[in-house]
Amino acid sequence: MTTLATEPRQAAGIERGLAGRVVDRIGGGVVQVFLVLVAVFWLVPTLGLLIVSMRDETANNSSGWWTLFTKPAEITFENYSNLLASGFTSSFWNTVLITVPATLLIIAIAAMAAYAFAWIDFPGRDTIFLLVIALLVVPIQIALIPIAKLYGTLEIFGSIVSVVLFHVAFGLPFAIFLLRNFFVGIPRELLEAARMDGAPEWRIFATVVFPLAKPAVASLGIFQFLWVWNDLLVALVFADSGNQPMTKALQSQMRQFGTNVDILAPGAFLSLIIPLVLFFAFQRYFVQGLLAGSVK
Repeated sequence: MTTLATEPRQAAGIERGLAGRVVDRIGGGVVQVFLVLVAVFWLVPTLGLLIVSMRDETANNSSGWWTLFTKPAEITFENYSNLLASGFTSSFWNTVLITVPATLLIIAIAAMAAYAFAWIDFPGRDTIFLLVIALLVVPIQIALIPIAKLYGTLEIFGSIVSVVLFHVAFGLPFAIFLLRNFFVGIPRELLEAARMDGAPEWRIFATVVFPLAKPAVASLGIFQFLWVWNDLLVALVFADSGNQPMTKALQSQMRQFGTNVDILAPGAFLSLIIPLVLFFAFQRYFVQGLLAGSVK
């Protein structure tokens, strides 16, 4: 009787196991198809921009970029030579000088502030944190004129320093919010053990909390880097012609009655390739950091 009773159960378990494997394979196939589609939507426009940047203006005006596969002789690097000769190299380095300090300052300041909001008790902590979160909804447009007047008083208007300070100021609310959500998920026992050993707060932050926050820090760094690297509005307002980044340099190349593709295409590709490589290289940290604190 026992054998007869267990046989249907075993058969049902086998059927459920087979059904589960089929579902897993179907789900895995769907995910693979989705990833392929995402790669196509990302890479095809990038490939098209690269091909356009390596064709002369006459070829781009007469036919689509996909015709290069049948006419490979149209490939030329003259557009890149003209772009570099127009002073685009200095704009590239200006972009680096703006983006790298703005990203590093955001990470350093936000990490220390987030640690204080997460693990240090001080009067008004929750109220101040709510005020920081409220700054997320403040658009940067309302601060352009007041800060421009302030920069004029400080005699830093038009410099790279002014652009960096603006990006740091308006990037801090989101950065503090992101890192604080990650820090509160760290087990309290780790911090209490360090305090019992006599470690000061700065040492706990440097040796315990910050090393564990690599996914969130990498995510914040990518987000801030992409935002500052691709910014145009702040550069148009605060950067003069000698300190202009690539976005403003490309905007200044626009003709009144033409698209100026021979300059814009190689410039756009050079400004695109670095953040694109950075994002794909650290995308797993980007996702982990954005999901930090969402699941308890």
